[in-house]
Amino acid sequence: MPGREAPLAAAELPHDTADMGLLAPSWAGSEVAAVTGDAGYLRALLDAEAALTRAQAALGLAPERAAAAVTAAAADPHRHDPRTLALRARAAGNPVVPLVADLTAAVADRDAEAAAYVHRGATSQDILDTATMLVCARALDTVLADLTRTAEALRRTAAEHRDTPMAGRTLTQHAVPTTFGLKAAGWRSLVLDARERLASVRGALPVQLGGAAGTLAAFHAYAEAEDGPVPAPGLGGRLLARYAAETGLAEPALPWHTLRTPVADLAGALAFTAGALGKLAADVLTLSRTELGELSEGSGGGSSAMPHKANPVRATLIAAAARQVPGLAAVLYGSLAAEDERPAGAWHAEWQPLREALRLVGGAARDAAELTAELRVHPHRMRQNLDATGGLVVTERLVAALTALTGRDEARRIMDTAARRTAQEGIELAAALHDALEAARRGEGRAPAAAPEDLTPPDTPAPSPDTPAPSTGTPAASPATLAAPPLPAARLRQLLDPTDYLGSAGAFVDRALARTENDPQEPV
Repeated sequence: MPGREAPLAAAELPHDTADMGLLAPSWAGSEVAAVTGDAGYLRALLDAEAALTRAQAALGLAPERAAAAVTAAAADPHRHDPRTLALRARAAGNPVVPLVADLTAAVADRDAEAAAYVHRGATSQDILDTATMLVCARALDTVLADLTRTAEALRRTAAEHRDTPMAGRTLTQHAVPTTFGLKAAGWRSLVLDARERLASVRGALPVQLGGAAGTLAAFHAYAEAEDGPVPAPGLGGRLLARYAAETGLAEPALPWHTLRTPVADLAGALAFTAGALGKLAADVLTLSRTELGELSEGSGGGSSAMPHKANPVRATLIAAAARQVPGLAAVLYGSLAAEDERPAGAWHAEWQPLREALRLVGGAARDAAELTAELRVHPHRMRQNLDATGGLVVTERLVAALTALTGRDEARRIMDTAARRTAQEGIELAAALHDALEAARRGEGRAPAAAPEDLTPPDTPAPSPDTPAPSTGTPAASPATLAAPPLPAARLRQLLDPTDYLGSAGAFVDRALARTENDPQEPV
């Protein structure tokens, strides 16, 4: 059409393929996004290569000057272009192969003899797995710090609102009263659970070193070639330990090329963390609805169309992350079933899902720290909503009180009648209960008791006069009980007060807040 520009063809689009998070506000701009980006991964790959040469030098398997040259060359990541490496990686299926070629050339510019010690004895998976663990360690350090901030903010909130009453809700409906302090303490408990799991995984992230097929045979071969046919005993174990020390990662018992426990454990911890933060977000989203108004974010997001909106954006982004991470974790768990000593596809399938899971959890932890620090609590709306059912939130308590007067079954029948009138006719529960009790005293509304002979199956022998009557489990109301006066007005007011029916909520808050980041287990 005249005056209308045609859309750009794919070949005409910009060639900058960097993913800045345009469609991922959950993690855009976060510290974890920087650590896990291509530049962050490149930094980790170079660190892994340099640490390997230093580890060999420490054991006499490489000259010190070679270790220094490789470390110096690896310290300049700007010499390597991630996009070029990515395109060249298609030839070998991973980015380590082209990176080793470039790093070797960079070392040769400094020391021609040192270039021979770049990547010596290792396989691509050794370097990529080690780099991945370095990336994970750096990302988790940030996540753990944000979870600590979140837990502290929730500790303050739970303590401040220890006894703030609100409606407990089950299956979307008002149930019985609870406190906002107990809800916030529960959020904090989940955050501490997540922090505990991630901290455990973080401390166990292992270095990877197995050589071509997990035996480190090449390192033995180089040692034999230079030192004779009998290499030093325990060479593989000592090299693995030194490499772990150089990287700051844990020392594994075995090379884990196809033993993917570290990745699977990390996947589970990330999925749990996303879900724990997702629970917090789900509650905030529900309680910040206009018709509830019990919570609001300190800095809600606006709308492009509606000026009045203050959307719970932080909670929304956390909820989005919580829905994505479990699927990514499933891919990582699926990669456990890896064939041979290096699988075709299972290992490769881990890379992007793991990075995305780290990013999403990192962004969610950042958003949770910001949300909880600025969360606004509205106790007056909580009380208004608590009273919205006209007292129905305390029917459980009233049944317990009436049971002593009428027996359990009759108490339940009376309360069912009163609650139904309150819900359908809109009258206060106190008035409906008074009417139901009066009707019960007059014997109205109860089905007549069946005669004993009506309940006796045919052909059943008549019971002996000495045989005690069978128990029905709940004693029937006696005439004296049914004739008992209604509940006194003062007692009824107490029973109808939702703030007087909080059970152990306050004690549970105290119990939960006794748990700290340094003492992660729940107190006994």
